[in-house]
Amino acid sequence: MNTARPSLKEKLRQLYYADTERSDAFRYGVVVLDLCAILYIIVSSFFERTHWMIAADITFGVLMLADYLTRMWIANRPLRFLINPLNLADAVATLSFMSPLFGINLSFLRVVRLVRLLRSYHVLTQLREDFTYFKEKEDIIVSSTNLCIFLFIMTELVLVTQKGSNPDVNNFLDALYFTVTTLTTTGFGDVTLQGTSGRVLSIVIMIFGVSLFIRLIQTIFRPHKVKHMCEACGLYYHEADAVCCKHCGKVLPIPSDGTPV
Repeated sequence: MNTARPSLKEKLRQLYYADTERSDAFRYGVVVLDLCAILYIIVSSFFERTHWMIAADITFGVLMLADYLTRMWIANRPLRFLINPLNLADAVATLSFMSPLFGINLSFLRVVRLVRLLRSYHVLTQLREDFTYFKEKEDIIVSSTNLCIFLFIMTELVLVTQKGSNPDVNNFLDALYFTVTTLTTTGFGDVTLQGTSGRVLSIVIMIFGVSLFIRLIQTIFRPHKVKHMCEACGLYYHEADAVCCKHCGKVLPIPSDGTPV
């Protein structure tokens, strides 16, 4: 009988990946940390940069760095971990919080941390098990998260490049207002970005507004897939205009309101 106590690496691996109440609580704690970081980004934009804000940036950065290095250490394939796009996004976000140590400002990249919120397989699985509403509305919630990520990144980019030089952009709300009016092609014109770089950024936001932003809105209100269990093979997700199951060919009586897809 093996009575050896688990190593530190094994304990950490269980904490991150095991299906226990302790592990669930820990993973939710990491999500809360991410949400607190995003809330801090928004609130701090309304105040002048002070030493305590720099200290808060570095504190968040240290916590995220500890999380990142721990996950890399317990990974079965550290190299694959490093080149994973989601983990690269984590590294970028961590660097952005630590950037004051190097005398540079990469604050607009901090919001990339949002990418992690609903991209972890274990967090998604846990949310499906713990919340029926999430399971039923998963497509809409994930699409809404993608929209928020995009809005926050564009807003932070506007704020970082314009605050201090543009009297119309003084905080996160001003930058968000400009971003939304530009993305939706409303363009009231009461807030404009200054300089050549501002015009270029406005063009980029407008291009994304015509494509990605509108597409995400459509996805939220009318998801690409519908949920209907095929009685023959059990396939759950189908195209919105599907007549037959693409897996087994059985006719699908999917309810429809008659609206064209």
